[in-house]
Amino acid sequence: QVQLVESGGGLVQAGGSLRLSCAASATFLSINVMGWYRQGPGKERELVARMPSGGRTIYVEYVKGRFTISTDDAKNTMYLQMKNLKPEDTAVYYCKMLLGMRGYWGQGTQVTVSS
Repeated sequence: QVQLVESGGGLVQAGGSLRLSCAASATFLSINVMGWYRQGPGKERELVARMPSGGRTIYVEYVKGRFTISTDDAKNTMYLQMKNLKPEDTAVYYCKMLLGMRGYWGQGTQVTVSS
């Protein structure tokens, strides 16, 4: 069982920046894949970025160059640095980690970008 606790969401003006955090209760040595998803108003949950263990991070086209995943292995924490935010980035952001074949989700954190 892995628990993920997210933080860092909030209200920001277009062009601003936010950093989301996802703290895991398990060591990253046991995590196969980690990533971020989002669900905008009236939309389905969608992938934002995915980072497999030892592999190349994949970003969806509309966040490339603006969003960056990073980790602090000592703190078992994953981050999503978001810059040049746009109103269309408004969504609830979720972190997800795969341990073996089982996926675990964070509780979600709201990001609202005003125009």
